[in-house]
Amino acid sequence: MSDKLKIKLSIANRVYPLTIVPSQEEGLRKAAKNIETMINQFEQSYSVRDKQDVLAMCALQFASQVEQKSIDKENVSEHVEEKLTALNKMLQLHLDS
Repeated sequence: MSDKLKIKLSIANRVYPLTIVPSQEEGLRKAAKNIETMINQFEQSYSVRDKQDVLAMCALQFASQVEQKSIDKENVSEHVEEKLTALNKMLQLHLDS
């Protein structure tokens, strides 16, 4: 028995057959659904009918979200590190006295 799963995803009126590990199925199906939703939003909001333009805008939107999350994570990490350093200094002062 094979540990691979064959699925078909529809994106922008095209069907893409994929062979995947079963644990990937849910994520891929959700991603395809999100892409379809975004395509519909772009087509309605901007009257864009060229699928290539719409797909490029979807790719830009998703890539910018990933980059922004990375930037936000770095900022949070820096903030947490600053707070931990300050807390460590306070504890050290208390322990030394």
